[in-house]
Amino acid sequence: MSDSVSDCTEQPRSAVTEAEVEALVRGICFKTGPPRTLGVEVEWLVHELRSPRLPVTPERLEAAYAALRTVPLRSALTVEPGGQLELSSPPAASLMECIGTVSADLDATRAALREHDLGLVGIGNDPWHSPRRFLRQPRYDAMEAYLDRAGPAGRAMMCTSASVQVCLDAGYEEPGPLGHGRRWWLAHQLGAVLVAVFANSPLAGREPTGWLSTRQLLWMEIGAGRAGAPPLDGDPRAAWARHVLDAPVMCVRRESGPWDVPDGLTFRDWARSQAPRPPTHEDLDYHLTTLFPPVRPRGHLELRMMDAQPGEDGWIVPLAVTAALFDDPEAAETAYRTVKPLAERALGLPAPHNPLWLDAARSGLADPELHEVAMECFSAALEALPRLGATTEVTQAVAAYHDRYVARGRCPADDLLDELYGTDLRRSRLRSSGGTPILHGKDIRT
Repeated sequence: MSDSVSDCTEQPRSAVTEAEVEALVRGICFKTGPPRTLGVEVEWLVHELRSPRLPVTPERLEAAYAALRTVPLRSALTVEPGGQLELSSPPAASLMECIGTVSADLDATRAALREHDLGLVGIGNDPWHSPRRFLRQPRYDAMEAYLDRAGPAGRAMMCTSASVQVCLDAGYEEPGPLGHGRRWWLAHQLGAVLVAVFANSPLAGREPTGWLSTRQLLWMEIGAGRAGAPPLDGDPRAAWARHVLDAPVMCVRRESGPWDVPDGLTFRDWARSQAPRPPTHEDLDYHLTTLFPPVRPRGHLELRMMDAQPGEDGWIVPLAVTAALFDDPEAAETAYRTVKPLAERALGLPAPHNPLWLDAARSGLADPELHEVAMECFSAALEALPRLGATTEVTQAVAAYHDRYVARGRCPADDLLDELYGTDLRRSRLRSSGGTPILHGKDIRT
């Protein structure tokens, strides 16, 4: 969950009108042109090096992070509200440049954490610990107060979730496989397949939730205004501008004291009423950082739907597959044709609050149609990776993931469930639970 203030409008501190907000968002949040750069944001849970199930005190985390901040890194290092670590790569000119930069930074990060007997764990949702705030800042105080109104999912999202987020150029202005309209549509429809393929968060409180991607469930429970996408039935710029204006304002910042947390105030309402004070360009920038759709336009496209992956280098596979399916014209065309029939299951509803995304998060590749599409997309990605300059090692890692998971209709979440119950006991245990998924004591039956 990137919390850096957006530079989407890049305007001075001055009041903005409703018309100005729409024009700014339409004009700058999609910066079109040839897809030339790529980025990745990798989030990690931080746990005891030898026993991840043991809690880490805030004092130990603070000491480790203080030491880590002295380590020279090319990627931006941030700490999430629950103490998760995130590395955000600089824009890279190629897939291999992106992988090389982040791999080197992760090596340095792990070495620094080992000095404090801490390590990084790639799981989409902490399976052992309840949500606990590490950062005490006005932003996160306000975010917690806002999200608490909808239930416990917000605190869990803030404090126990981790992801792999892939950042792609918006694409050409013109139509075609690499056009921004096609890439915007594909990101939302193929996104459900990526949820299913890389689901890796079936547990909360050491028990199955009934979902293979509990992390994705958390985002869905936060609500459409905060974590939903706009409709896909029109121009992406116009749709996103309307969404930004009609989304609830999470907080109104103050120079001192707690920030205001309005109830039901949209940015459109704020711009029209100019109360409690006129909104500024900076307020608009900040508002954009408090929206968490599965695909967020920030000049580029930020794909936010994939769970953190197991292993030191597990993040490379979703990065490589996503880059291949979007940036290679032949693979992008294959992905579009393959996903188009599947998209009918969304019933025209925005992601992730539609049946297709719900099925992906709950069932993963046990869903026959999602499995079939995933197989075809992985095949296209494997053919495309050499054309993108991927090394043999990267292509082999994607092939190994295909053989271990995709071909068998599995995902990393299945490994976690097998480890918990044993392969033979898993299905009987889930059946005996009555099929009612429970998350932090709340019935999340849909």
